Amino acid sequence: MDTLSYKTVSAKPSTIQKEWLLIDAEGEIVGRLASVAAQLLRGKYKTNYTPHMDCGDNVVIINAEKIRFTGKKMTDKQYVRYTGYPGGQRFATPKELLQRKPIAVLEHAIRGMLPKNRLGDQLYRNLYVYAGSEHKQQAQKPRLINLKDIK
Repeated sequence: MDTLSYKTVSAKPSTIQKEWLLIDAEGEIVGRLASVAAQLLRGKYKTNYTPHMDCGDNVVIINAEKIRFTGKKMTDKQYVRYTGYPGGQRFATPKELLQRKPIAVLEHAIRGMLPKNRLGDQLYRNLYVYAGSEHKQQAQKPRLINLKDIK
């Protein structure tokens, strides 16, 4: 046999099929939810996954304020940001951040699991996180994903 019996198929923009997925974050652990969401955004579960293309789906996450941490991370973990001024380093715990900006904790965790390049920026735009149970993507009819089935 002189030739290969298979070919590696790369996804093209015309062959990519994006889907809308809905995740309910109520009672979910932050890191585990973020890793599943990052894989869905990246499209790594699809058969035509191509590393340099946006093959992933659009992910809508609701009830972001009801996530939880394991252990003592809610009080011991620290998020660091810098204002740009001398002495402008600011610290916040997840407990404080959930009171002020409930979606920021989940967005930060998912953003850290995406590629750190232009593709990662493009994938991050496919993520929609909401604090309550209402979301603005009802017209897209997102399919509800049960995280217990994926793990």
